[in-house]
Amino acid sequence: MQHFDTRIFQLDEIDAAAQEIQQGHLVSFPTETVYGLGADATNEQAVKQVYLAKGRPSDNPLIVHIASREMAEKYAAHIPDKAYKLMDHFWPGSLTMIFKIKPHSLSKTVTGGLKTAAFRFPDCQPTLDLIKRAGVPLVGPSANTSGKPSPTTAQHVYHDLHGKIAGILDNGPTRVGVESTVLDMSGDHPVILRPGAVTKEQIEAVIGSIDLNHHHVGKNETPKAPGMKYKHYAPAAQVYIVDSGTDWGQVIEWVQQQPFDVGIMAEEKVLQNASLPMNASQFSLGNGVKDASARLFDGLREFDDEQNVKAIVCQAFPAEGLGEAYMNRLNKSAGGVHFLAVDKS
Repeated sequence: MQHFDTRIFQLDEIDAAAQEIQQGHLVSFPTETVYGLGADATNEQAVKQVYLAKGRPSDNPLIVHIASREMAEKYAAHIPDKAYKLMDHFWPGSLTMIFKIKPHSLSKTVTGGLKTAAFRFPDCQPTLDLIKRAGVPLVGPSANTSGKPSPTTAQHVYHDLHGKIAGILDNGPTRVGVESTVLDMSGDHPVILRPGAVTKEQIEAVIGSIDLNHHHVGKNETPKAPGMKYKHYAPAAQVYIVDSGTDWGQVIEWVQQQPFDVGIMAEEKVLQNASLPMNASQFSLGNGVKDASARLFDGLREFDDEQNVKAIVCQAFPAEGLGEAYMNRLNKSAGGVHFLAVDKS
């Protein structure tokens, strides 16, 4: 793989970043959710470099980022009326929709060999400008090493991918912090394949009843959306989910008994009321699930960089509304392990 002197592009250097895309190189771009790893979606060799840079299996489909509805219409075989209603409400924004595509309009490298593709119109003007100036849609999985916490700053991207990509368009920290909602519109009934910032309730308010996917993707099965198959969002240290109602005094007592450092991720009010032992490092999730969603990956990454931290305890929130997306990511980062399952003896 080619080695790059990875450049941080400022917002007045979008033309230079677009030129890199046109040359078949990779440029990380900001969105309102997380930073994406951008390549020309119409250039198969460029798209293959995305998998190499991330160290990601190539059977995972990639989301196609667009700057207009017309871009989606160019590739989609059919866009249902309900999808247009959702576009009116949520595009640009944190909603990705899957459509059946015209035969051979996108390569199998983008679609994972499926007859569908996922499209997103991000709510981030610098990236919309980048797409327009490059003149092509961009594939854009999260710009991190596969399996690791998603990046919410340009510095996170540089940490994982410097030397592997041409550049990073820096727009500061992202606002939302968890990836977009992925809604499958290619079948008879809309299904959320990945919860995100646009909630099931918000979508149903526009188009009526939809389903939430509970299907576990098998080992040899191609997922229809990213984040459905492999372990995701996980730091090196084991993450433990601290459920609502758990006595934080018990958690702190367990932390104190450990022969290594433990990261504690919780709301400000929890941290302020806790008397933390010497082996505890804290990261504030702010106040409420909106703050926590924006900060989750940042906290996991911060502790991932602290070699002495061998475990992380992280506060749960009710899995409703935005909490559905937050808990989806936290569950995957913890591998489903809860603090109650920890041997506290």
